Amino acid sequence: MDNNASAPPKPSLVALLAGFAAVYFIWGSTYLGIRFAIETLPPFSMAGIRFLSAGLLLFAYSAWRGHGWPSWVQWRTSWIVGTLLLVTGNGLLTWAEQFVPSGVAALIVGTVPLWMVLLDSLRPGVPRPGLAVWMGLALGLAAIATLVGPSELGGQAVHVPGALVICIASLSWAIGSLYSKGAPQVDSTLQNVGMQMLLGGVTLLAIGLLMGERIEWSQVSARSAWALVYLSLIGGVVSYSAYVWLLKVSTPAKVSTYAYVNPLVAVFLGWALGGEALSPRVFVATAAVVSAVFLIVGRRKVVS
Repeated sequence: MDNNASAPPKPSLVALLAGFAAVYFIWGSTYLGIRFAIETLPPFSMAGIRFLSAGLLLFAYSAWRGHGWPSWVQWRTSWIVGTLLLVTGNGLLTWAEQFVPSGVAALIVGTVPLWMVLLDSLRPGVPRPGLAVWMGLALGLAAIATLVGPSELGGQAVHVPGALVICIASLSWAIGSLYSKGAPQVDSTLQNVGMQMLLGGVTLLAIGLLMGERIEWSQVSARSAWALVYLSLIGGVVSYSAYVWLLKVSTPAKVSTYAYVNPLVAVFLGWALGGEALSPRVFVATAAVVSAVFLIVGRRKVVS
């Protein structure tokens, strides 16, 4: 998926569909993968290993393809984006999934389009959100309120501190996504992703070390180990590369629609494979999130 930033060719419909499918469905499965992985692995260290290993693979592949050594400015951009997306964004999400079910966590991450649309509208020359977008944003907030609301709404309320941490992670992910659009980066998408993962992974491992996390490999279950492999190779290399590529060839509002499909996948997998309950509040929040995407995107084609 290498993309030349100076003269970007128009991507084919097949490539766009494949890219959106990767961020829609593979990312939707990573929420349950994270939950399985942190059953016997500490959260920040697990995330650090996940991104460091994936980053090494991508950066080594880029070097083998002949891409030169990035400049200091490009490394700085990768560290900033990697910190916003992977450390604060994914790292906090991983930590919070110790207390919040994977499907519910995916629903809360549905606030990413809310932040992206609002933040993007603050840029000069960008049209302000219309009524339909504001209605979609209100629905997204209503979904979060439903999840953390009183028990009378049906089903157990979400762990509030964990939910707030995921909201912070979502805001950080939105900021990092928008910042990456105009920041100086290498032309190769895979090299760019590898740099972000390398620096993000090292930072996450350092945080885990500072927090006293220690991995007892003899105590790591097979399910956690396989989940880590899946998160690194499929959830990391494949879907994250597709996400960064889509940010270059599409608009932030369209790319952010993955956050509305991911919850459907995550909620279903959490119920089918993870034994997570489907309470009335989860159904209501899911309906609100799915409805919001149509209001935010409107009648525009996601792959246009």
